[in-house]
Amino acid sequence: MSAAGADGQPDRSLIDTRGRALRDLRISVTDRCNFRCTYCMPKEVFGRDRAFLPRAELLTFEEIARLARVAAAHGVEKIRLTGGEPLLRKDLHLLVAKLSELRTPLGAPLDIALTTNGALLAAKAASLRAAGLRRVTVSLDSLDDATFMALNDVAFPVATVLEGIRAALESGLGPVKVNMVVKRGHNDHDIVAMARHFKGSPVILRFIEYMDVGATNGWQLDQVVPSSEVIARIHAQLPLEPVPPAYPGETSVRWRYRDGGGEIGVISSVTGAFCGACTRARISTDGKLFTCLFATTGDDLRALLRHGASDEDLAAVFAGIWRARTDRYSEVRGLSTRRPPEAGGRVEMSYIGG
Repeated sequence: MSAAGADGQPDRSLIDTRGRALRDLRISVTDRCNFRCTYCMPKEVFGRDRAFLPRAELLTFEEIARLARVAAAHGVEKIRLTGGEPLLRKDLHLLVAKLSELRTPLGAPLDIALTTNGALLAAKAASLRAAGLRRVTVSLDSLDDATFMALNDVAFPVATVLEGIRAALESGLGPVKVNMVVKRGHNDHDIVAMARHFKGSPVILRFIEYMDVGATNGWQLDQVVPSSEVIARIHAQLPLEPVPPAYPGETSVRWRYRDGGGEIGVISSVTGAFCGACTRARISTDGKLFTCLFATTGDDLRALLRHGASDEDLAAVFAGIWRARTDRYSEVRGLSTRRPPEAGGRVEMSYIGG
């Protein structure tokens, strides 16, 4: 029998071996992307001859919605659609509409969000919002065209991404967040320029430490710009003060401008591991459940879906996987090693989602 919560309602939360509840589910809807960012899908690995998943191997929208419904019954409150580049998935608004119909055990709608590179956002923001999307996060690593094009490696211009951000704001998506992955020697000279650009706007800018996700991005510790350095650089020109977390387990440490010009955040997965409060699970494009961004293997839910498993069967599998979870990769990694020996076996971010 489930324990009762403070409000007398059944508590269906799943708790792992370290006391972490399942609250967030990230679902990758495609392993394809129209960028070749050097820290995620480097062109020398993801070239023209790269074999991506055939359509039949992707989860259908109906299968995704079913897994999301099972997850919601277990306490998931937030669904984030990722990729690859999720806006490459045809008719994505139809999936958003299906997800927007789902409810938590207490009857609240799910918080549905999307992470995108912004290339197609201007054309799709309004339809996504109308379908029930609440929030969007846009990846933008520089405002300088030369730097940005070198990082995305397909000569894609900054202006189109900024147009997508404007469209998201105009459509009522919010808050709109912009993520900048900071890589020393590549775009760290743009930190303050990015802060100045978005200061005073509704956009929340977040700086992410360059992570050793997957096995193909050539990560080295000396390419990481610590969040403390990012804050120091900005604070020297645009004074900041800390802001309390918005909710338990928030990955971004929040700061606001002292003059009231808005806020920024830093995500310190290398220098300030937050494994102890991680509430996220991920479902890959072909239906494997991963309990850590740095995982080497996942559990195949698609096979269950396509071989007659009931919702009760799926729920039991979901529960068993989460309750056995022990992940704490970033804590173990620490700062004493350049790259753990098992790194070569980890899945790529384009497959598992960010």
